[in-house]
Formats: sequence, C-alpha cells, structure tokens
Amino acid sequence: MATYQPPGVHLVGSINLVTTDEVFEQMPLLLPNRLRRIPDGETGKRHYFMRWQIPEVLNLTPDQIQAAIEKLPKDLSTHFDDYALESYALFKKRKEEGHILPQTRFQVSLPGVANVLASIGQRFQQTLEPRYEAALIQALHRIQDNIPHEELAIQIDVAMEVAFIEGAGSWAPYFDPIFDGVIERVSRFANLVAKDVELGFHLCYGDMEHRHFVEPYDLGLLVEISNALHKAINRPIQWMHMPVPKGRNDVKYFEPLKKMNWEVPELYLGVVHVSDEEGTRERIKTAKSVVDKFGIATECGMGRTPKDDFSSIMEILKNVSAPVM
Repeated sequence: MATYQPPGVHLVGSINLVTTDEVFEQMPLLLPNRLRRIPDGETGKRHYFMRWQIPEVLNLTPDQIQAAIEKLPKDLSTHFDDYALESYALFKKRKEEGHILPQTRFQVSLPGVANVLASIGQRFQQTLEPRYEAALIQALHRIQDNIPHEELAIQIDVAMEVAFIEGAGSWAPYFDPIFDGVIERVSRFANLVAKDVELGFHLCYGDMEHRHFVEPYDLGLLVEISNALHKAINRPIQWMHMPVPKGRNDVKYFEPLKKMNWEVPELYLGVVHVSDEEGTRERIKTAKSVVDKFGIATECGMGRTPKDDFSSIMEILKNVSAPVM
C-alpha cells in the first residue's frame, strides 16, 4: 500500500521571517503548490500571538473603566485592519508578478475576543469586552470592505477559550457558563464574516515556551467545540485546524474525530514537529486509520521558532504532503 501523503499544508499564522514580503516570497517556494492560503506571517511585534494587543487596552485607566462606558475612548483600535491592508498590498503585488498562484487566498488571523481579555485585570474584563469586541468587529468590516472577497480568508484563533474550558493556567474565565459562553462569543464574531469570504478556525492548546498550557487528553474537546461552532454559525466553515503533540501517535488521541457530526471541507492536523520526519509520518499513519482525509500543519504558529528548526519544519511539511494546486 502506498504511503498516504496528506493533500495541502496549512500555515497557522506567525512565521519566523523578518518581513511580510519575505513570507510572500519564500512560502510559495518552500511549499510549492501546497498552500490554498498564505498569511502575512504576523511579523515584527505581532510574533507572540496576542501579546502585542495588550498595550492597546491597558492604556484605559481604572478611573475611565469605573466611570462609564460612555467615557471610554471612542477610537479604540486593534490595528488588525491596518496590518492586513498593508500586507494585502504586498500579497497582491506578488500575485500579479506570478510569484503566488492566482487561486491562493490571503489569510487574515483574528482572535476570539477572550484571547485579549484574558490578559486584562479581572475587574475590568466584563466592562471592556463590548468595547474591544466592537473594535475587533470594526477591523473585520474594514478588512472585508477593502480586500476582494474572492481573495480573502479569515481564520479565528481559539486559544484562551480552550484554556478557560480546560481550567488551565492562571487565566480565570470572566463569564459563565464557560463552554456556552465560548461558543456564543466565537460564533457571534464568526457570523459577521461575509459568506463569500472563506472562514476557518485554529483550535489551540497554547505554545508559550513551546509548551501547551495543558496536555490534551485527546482531540475530544476540540471535536466538541467544532461541532458546537458548526451548529451555532449560520455560514459555511471551510477549515478546522487541530494540534497533535509530538508524543501522540496513538489511535486514542485521534479517535474522537469519528464524532465530528459534520463534514469539514478541510481538516488540518498539526502533526509536523521539528527534526521528526519519521514521527510525523507515524502520526499521519495513525490519523489516517481514524479519518479518511486531512491536510497537515504545525501545532501552532512559527513566529518564535529558531531559524534552524524553521528550515527543518519546512522540509518535513514539503516531504510528507501532496500538492493541491
């Protein structure tokens, strides 16, 4: 029997390159015909997930919070739209030059609102949430108003939400019930993505210091979240990304995928780990015994990946995958 080579590679978000232009130049060369979408790599200060967002919120003083919502700054901006439009101009240029394939979409990653609010002082969270959510929605609208929908894909990153549900780390949920509150918030934002813009999700167990905030028992919770989001969202979902720890090549980890109660067009499993092509192939083989078709990815973004490790990951991604274009 021929070795299964998963079709397509998904880039989760951040990439360890210096500039956005480098991302658009190198990714099509390193992963030829394997990328349905390319993100801008979240280069510069954005390399550490949502940490760069915190100053945008912390500049609101306790007096402002306690006064009233009406007195909060009305020009709160996430700047996701600024970065996206700047990066899209480079993406468009590279596509016009023939460097990026015509059918490739520009991928923009946006956080579920809890990913930023989790890092804010607890007594401010509930009051700040609608203000930050409004700013995030404004950014989404501006992105959709200025990038052709047939070239755009939106990924919603779901990380702190998973930590809340798992009861992991030092992040205390600021809403209850937790699971329903997560689905309500994420789906509310997802339903604002235009129906002719592709929508996908990165479900995450964290990558701080290259460690999870809790080791997943299996994919059960992420499948449960996927099923709940599919039920709550009134537009198509194009892809789901789920992590696979390096030490998990057992059927037990992947078994919950059989409980997916809808057919996701593109399922991406984060089976690729640095300097471990043999282990990657084992994880692919085990996953294939449970689910018929999937693409591959890393567990999380690569913004903080050492350069030598980055080269290894790119080589493995190419070697074990099949083209989709």
